[in-house]
Amino acid sequence: MNTFGMWRLARKYDKFPTPEEKPYSPFNRQEPQEVFDGTQVYSWAAGTAEFAHRGAVLLRPLPEDPAPGRWLGYKDTVRGPALDWHTDLGVIRLVHCGDSKAATDVASAITSNGNKDGVVTVCALYGDMGFHGPALVAADTAHPGIEYEASWGDVAALVGQVLPWWPDLLRLPSVIREWKPDAQAAVVEVPANDNEKILCRAAANDVFDVTSRVAATDMANSIRNNQVDHTSHEIEIFCKDGYSETPNQVVAGAVPDTSHHPLPCDGDREALKAGWHKLALHTHPDAVAALEVAVGREPNLLPFGAVTEIPVRPGTISDRWTQRLTMCDPTAAHAVLAQDDKAEAFFIGPLTDMPVLRTPGDDGKQVWRFYAPLSLPAGGPELASVVLHHTLWVITSDGHVHPAPCTPTEHLWWGDGWGDRASEAAAVVDQLLDDLGATVDLHEHWNAPKGLTALFNEEHKKGAELTRAALLHARMTPPRTR
Repeated sequence: MNTFGMWRLARKYDKFPTPEEKPYSPFNRQEPQEVFDGTQVYSWAAGTAEFAHRGAVLLRPLPEDPAPGRWLGYKDTVRGPALDWHTDLGVIRLVHCGDSKAATDVASAITSNGNKDGVVTVCALYGDMGFHGPALVAADTAHPGIEYEASWGDVAALVGQVLPWWPDLLRLPSVIREWKPDAQAAVVEVPANDNEKILCRAAANDVFDVTSRVAATDMANSIRNNQVDHTSHEIEIFCKDGYSETPNQVVAGAVPDTSHHPLPCDGDREALKAGWHKLALHTHPDAVAALEVAVGREPNLLPFGAVTEIPVRPGTISDRWTQRLTMCDPTAAHAVLAQDDKAEAFFIGPLTDMPVLRTPGDDGKQVWRFYAPLSLPAGGPELASVVLHHTLWVITSDGHVHPAPCTPTEHLWWGDGWGDRASEAAAVVDQLLDDLGATVDLHEHWNAPKGLTALFNEEHKKGAELTRAALLHARMTPPRTR
C-alpha cells in the first residue's frame, strides 16, 4: 500500500512500520517510490486504540472475560478439512492444512461465496511449533489477501477449550469429520504412501521368487515403521505441555494404530541383496517400480554403483570398453537407468554384469549411460594404470578396460574442486592397488592417502594415463606444503 495517509500516520506514531523502496522496474520510468508492507500495517493497526477495529482480528486486544466458544462442526474447504468455532469475535474457521496461502485461499473463497456462515477470520497451520501450540497464520475475511501470524493460545482462549490438532499423515477429512469436543483421540491406521504400495504389490506378486518378495516386504515394512514413528514423534512435539506455567491448549485428534508396530525389517543384508539382484534382472513392471523405490531409499542393497554418463567418442579409452559390451533385452535395471529417456539400445558388461544403455542425451548427441560396478573381476590381474576420461577407467595387467568401481552415492572426479578434494577417486585407487577385486568402501574416503588425493586434485588433461608406478609413488609420498 502506498497512500498519502500513510505518511501522516508515520509522522504521528513512532512505531509505525518503516517503508521500503519499491523494486526497480524497467517498465516504470517514474522516480523510485517507498511502499508500506500491508501485513505490517495491518498488524500494527490492531494494537492501536484508533485503528484496532480496522486491524488484524486476532492481534487486537482479547476480550477481558470471553464467553466460552461454541463448536459449529466440520467444514469442507478449498484447502481441506476445517472446524468452525463461534466466539465473542465471531466465527473462527481453523483449517487443518499447512500449505502456503491456505488461510488466504479459504478466506477468499468464503467472501466470494457471500460468507453465509459469518466467518471473521480463517486460521491455517504454519507447519512449525509456536510458543503456545502449533504455529498459525490467519487471514481475515475483511482482507483475505493479507496473512499474519496468530497465536494458538489466543484462539484457544476465545474458543474456551483445548483445541484438537492432527499429525500430517492422519489429517484426513474422514477422521476430522468424526471429531467432537471432549472426544478421545481416534486410533487410526497410518495410510500407506505410494512407495509402500508399490513394494507391497511386488511382494504379493508370485511371478517373483521368494527371495525377491522377502526383499520387497522388508523395505515396505521399513517404510511403514518410519511412517508410524514419524507420526508419533510429531504428536510428541506438537502436543507437549509447553514451556510456561499455562499448558499448551492442544490435544491430538488422532494417534497412529501401533497394534502391529513395529513390523519386522532390516533382515539379513546378504539375503536382501540377493533378492534385489534378482528383481533388477526381471522384466515385470512391478520389478521396475520396486527398483525405482529402492534406488531412492536403499541404494546400497542394489548390485550396482553410481550412475555414470559419458559421450560416445570413437577412439577413446571408453570406446575400448564399449566394444566388448553385449547387446541384450532390457531388464528392470535398464528401465530404471533410462530415467524416462528414449534408449536406442541396451547392453550388459560381460565381465561385471553392469547394465548399460545408449541414448541420444539432452542435446541430441549420443551418450553411454551405465551403473558403475561395485567391484571388478578378481583372480590374478592387477591394476596397471588409470585413465582420466569423464570418469576413471582402470586398465588391468591382462589388458582389460573397466570403469572404476564406485558406491551408489559417490562420484569419481579429478581436478580443482574449488576447495574440495578428489578423495573418492584416491580412495578407490588406493584399494584397487592392493586388491583389484576389492568391493570399494568410500565411507571414509577423506582418509585416503594424501599423496594420491593430491595427485587426483591436479588438473590433468582429459585422457591422461597414470601408471601403476606413478600411483604407488604418489601413495607413499606426502604432498608438499605450500
